Amino acid sequence: MNAPLSLAAQEQIFQAARTFNRYTEQSISDATLHELYELMKWGPTAMNSQPGRFIFLRSAEARQRLAPALSPGNLEKTLAAPVTVIVAQDTQFYEHLPTQFSAYDARPVFENNADAARATAMRNSSLQGAYLIVAARMLGLDAGPMSGFDAAKVDAEFFPDGRCRANFLVNLGYGDPAGNYPRGPPPGLRHRGANPLIARP
Repeated sequence: MNAPLSLAAQEQIFQAARTFNRYTEQSISDATLHELYELMKWGPTAMNSQPGRFIFLRSAEARQRLAPALSPGNLEKTLAAPVTVIVAQDTQFYEHLPTQFSAYDARPVFENNADAARATAMRNSSLQGAYLIVAARMLGLDAGPMSGFDAAKVDAEFFPDGRCRANFLVNLGYGDPAGNYPRGPPPGLRHRGANPLIARP
């Protein structure tokens, strides 16, 4: 039986963590980025499909390629972040299922159903992006996920063959609290009468 993580670890990953808008000048090493990927790749996906694809933009030149696609509110903080990750989805992820999912041949489920392939790629690449954020926090990094961008422009610049499509972006670094907005109330207090712990029959 697995033991619960310490309260300190739980706080670092969830309660005390913030979405950062500004980062210190401390860089992120290649070793840390490799460790990050080695952690998050173990997160579960449907049929072990792993449709997520990740581009880590480290240099100023690389992030400048992203700049034309960013919304005004995300431009400055992304250009200043140590690393920006493009979380994308492989629209033909099912080609790899024979080596990733051995229970049975699941390729026909998606080869003959574009809607199922599209939905599975979106849902599970989103999961993998969330695992990336959790893994980053486990390693002492801070994250700033963003959906304010023109996905078509990102796809044209970074995925010109059309196979992969951008899902969302994540800035990574060592956060500067001075750039944070005031924290909102706990999730359970945001919607009067909402209780996520009640299961309905």
